[in-house]
Amino acid sequence: MRLRQLRTERGLSQVRLAMELSVSQHTISRYETGEREADYATLIRIADFFGVSVDYLLERTENPKMNV
Repeated sequence: MRLRQLRTERGLSQVRLAMELSVSQHTISRYETGEREADYATLIRIADFFGVSVDYLLERTENPKMNV
């Protein structure tokens, strides 16, 4: 998942992102290391927060644009 890349590009700490998404910092850390996978609803929240598609977030495409 591109979470770490997106987070660092925005200059966000794991703690700040966790607060924005209403999850724990430990959860963000585990998503970034691949120890845990986000559920469907959380994937959508993360993608919406960063303004990218879920496919981009999951590295299924290089196009960050959402198809609306």
